[in-house]
Amino acid sequence: MQLSKKTIDSIQAGIQIPGKQVFELPEKVLQFGTGVLLRALPDYFIDKANKQGIFNGRVVVVKSTDSDSSAFDNQDGLYTICVRGTDNGETVEENIVNASISRVLSAKTEWKRILECAHNPEMKIILSNTTEVGIQLVQDDIHLEPPVSFPGKLLAFLFERFKAFNGSVASGMVIVPTELITDNGSKLESIVLELAHRNNLEFAFIEWLENHNTFCNSLVDRIVPGKPGKAEMARLEATLGYTDELLTMSEVFRLWAIEGDEKVKEVLSFGKADDGVIIVPDITLFKELKLRLLNGTHSFNCGLAFLSGFELTRQAITDATFSVFARNLMHGEIAPAIPFTIDARQKEEFANRVFERFCNPYIDHQWISITVQYTSKMAMRNVPLLLHHYELHSTPPMHMATGFAGFLLFMKADTVNEGKYYGSRNGVPYEIKDDAASYFYTVWENNTPENVVTEVLSNEKYWNTDLTQLPGFAAAVQEQLLEMMSQGVLNTIAALTQKKETV
Repeated sequence: MQLSKKTIDSIQAGIQIPGKQVFELPEKVLQFGTGVLLRALPDYFIDKANKQGIFNGRVVVVKSTDSDSSAFDNQDGLYTICVRGTDNGETVEENIVNASISRVLSAKTEWKRILECAHNPEMKIILSNTTEVGIQLVQDDIHLEPPVSFPGKLLAFLFERFKAFNGSVASGMVIVPTELITDNGSKLESIVLELAHRNNLEFAFIEWLENHNTFCNSLVDRIVPGKPGKAEMARLEATLGYTDELLTMSEVFRLWAIEGDEKVKEVLSFGKADDGVIIVPDITLFKELKLRLLNGTHSFNCGLAFLSGFELTRQAITDATFSVFARNLMHGEIAPAIPFTIDARQKEEFANRVFERFCNPYIDHQWISITVQYTSKMAMRNVPLLLHHYELHSTPPMHMATGFAGFLLFMKADTVNEGKYYGSRNGVPYEIKDDAASYFYTVWENNTPENVVTEVLSNEKYWNTDLTQLPGFAAAVQEQLLEMMSQGVLNTIAALTQKKETV
């Protein structure tokens, strides 16, 4: 039995299913993107609100890629979210049939139908997750069917909306991008405005665009592995009693922080259904907590954990040696160095929650995937922590120094094949997926390990500052790197932990 409107009544008890009335709800949201993050976060909140009779609206999804969307048609937009993990120590296993999506339209073949949605007075929200590459300014013609870029498509839709309602104040929309870039809403707005000028659109439209549409910065945080492997998928479908091509695995934790005022809260009324939606005038606090304690911890740990022989986050975080290092790093060095004023208890609670998420036995989060674009992640997430640490202290942060040494060792490529760079872990090659891989290959080829440290730390191209000027930091990184190369990564971590305990 395949999940669909026809079979939904046959689904067994214990699975959260929508009532039939949900299929009659009006379309209120236009969503650019079909990915699992959107399905397991914004669409999760919308579906939950609909089931509570709060939002009472559905989502039209715009598909811009050539990916196959027949599963949405075959299943009438229905899909299952399997929530797995722990919440404050309690095990959570939920199976939810989500009915938030009304239809999926292809930008390439159904652009006119997408523009028709602009004439719907109840459609007042636009969401997106087009990856970080999606929010970029490229020369575009909004009269193409469709325009090339996501901002071009968005501008074309808003221009159609303006014409449909003669530029009325009430026809303005709330636009909430979820792409993982800082100030995503502000950046998208500036690009759309620039494209409006480049397309020589009328002044009245540009005035309406600026004054009656709200672009919200937002932050999303939920680990969503998506579709499980074949064995786990077969087990889940046997438990559920039906097949689902769109089945999506998700952790319990969920956060969607949105910058907005009372008007935005009113339009995004689905936020009332779950405290994971936070709409406030400034989301800097949430950005800093996530960027430093979650993402920053990941970036300091990923090379170390992978080179220690761990494949998954939970394997390292439940290891007796590595878990102590990770806790000391988070609580002892990262939390105090966050360059934003946050209550100490709030930082501690967030760090504890992050640790719980890292240990989730249901989520297979690969360390090697976290190393992708390692250099830029270290620069954005962790260099500000390092600099702020030195504003508070004059001695090097040894756990951060160890994390940086692990980063340098991970970036040591042994071979190059067809333009790809490979390091080696216990004789087994791994690919270094980083735009700076060729630079590190050259540095390691031509320098001793000690000189690699000074060469890389002093490279202002990557860090926007000379990190060798931080008292004792280069020496600490050199010490830990040499120890790793002679004694092994996990042994180096163990020695640091023992040294800290005896101090």
